[in-house]
Amino acid sequence: MLAAPGSMLAAMARLLVVKATAGADAPERCNQAFNVAATAATAGVDVSFWLTGESTWFARPGRAATFVLPHAAPLPDLIDLLLETGRITACTQCAARRDIGPGDVIPGIRIAGAAAFVEEIMSDGAQALVY
Repeated sequence: MLAAPGSMLAAMARLLVVKATAGADAPERCNQAFNVAATAATAGVDVSFWLTGESTWFARPGRAATFVLPHAAPLPDLIDLLLETGRITACTQCAARRDIGPGDVIPGIRIAGAAAFVEEIMSDGAQALVY
């Protein structure tokens, strides 16, 4: 008997940490990170999504609406989904290099550094993906 769609993922639910390193500079790689994270979150997996490098710009209100990739879900919708079901973190150093501070980001997005990332990826049962 086949399991219902998503039920295997939900049964195996553990922390999935997805780090996006690309933004508009590499749109397909950027979209892959968002799409995989959103798919996992929809399936009931605990997702922590990290914005690093050029993807850090998407922590700013309105910036994701400028991202266009044919046949891809709108980035603002994926960000909303990830904020509702998981968490989004912008890299401290990446944000600082772009003059993005805590008051400049979408409500619900935190800014944290490498120590927080390492803590998440080293937790029991965590799986990390970097795009």
